[in-house]
Amino acid sequence: MTTDLPLAGRVALVTGAGQGVGQGIALALASAGVHVAVAGRTRVPLEQTCALLRERGVEAQAWEHDVADTEAAPGLVAEVVERFGRLDLLVNNAWAGAYGPLLELSDRAFQKGFRTGPFAAFALMKAAHPHLKAAGDASIVNLVTSAMVRWDPSTYGAYAAAKQALRSLSRTAAVEWAPDGIRVNAIAPHALSPGLQWWTENNPEEAEEFVASIPQRRIGDCEHDIGAAVVALVGPQMRYLTGALVPLDGGQAHFG
Repeated sequence: MTTDLPLAGRVALVTGAGQGVGQGIALALASAGVHVAVAGRTRVPLEQTCALLRERGVEAQAWEHDVADTEAAPGLVAEVVERFGRLDLLVNNAWAGAYGPLLELSDRAFQKGFRTGPFAAFALMKAAHPHLKAAGDASIVNLVTSAMVRWDPSTYGAYAAAKQALRSLSRTAAVEWAPDGIRVNAIAPHALSPGLQWWTENNPEEAEEFVASIPQRRIGDCEHDIGAAVVALVGPQMRYLTGALVPLDGGQAHFG
């Protein structure tokens, strides 16, 4: 592992890191010399991610964790700190919720996105706070979505509402925790996750139209576009940026 990397030796906790964007962020952090705790609901993909991380010369360990279980958040953070000795970075990527017209959503389905989104992030952020403060120059990155400002929000209402709450939470934490040396930013990515790749392959005409709506005419890569941006965001060169929402979507959305 290269030791002249500014983030080398730091420790990150990334939720939903078994595949897709979460895995891409974890891999990019590993390439920057960051040790990574990966959390998710399914052991096998988490262990596969850990193997890839170790190939890049860092330490990695998997935790089976359902972010909807907010009462388990303090225990997860405590175990990560016990294993690695510190915690510098928290990436709240995991989310599971419902899509569909509002009148077709049950209360339970609508609320699920809040439990796994802002509620889960809040629990992990609170649990991580003392450790991030102790580390100094720490960062939290919360994943939101351009669906919050989508030109046609139909069927995205529950998703966008939960992520909008997370965006607001991120801004408040950024302000309140800045004196503690903790930066909090949100990103809104488009990336070719396994789910999106399946959709593009099975809906070629719709996918072509979707890609055409992106000024860069491509969907982002989980590691090299999204993960690399996170590495830059939490690095020392961006140390004055906090409370921001960073679109990582090839210029598609207009947050205004």
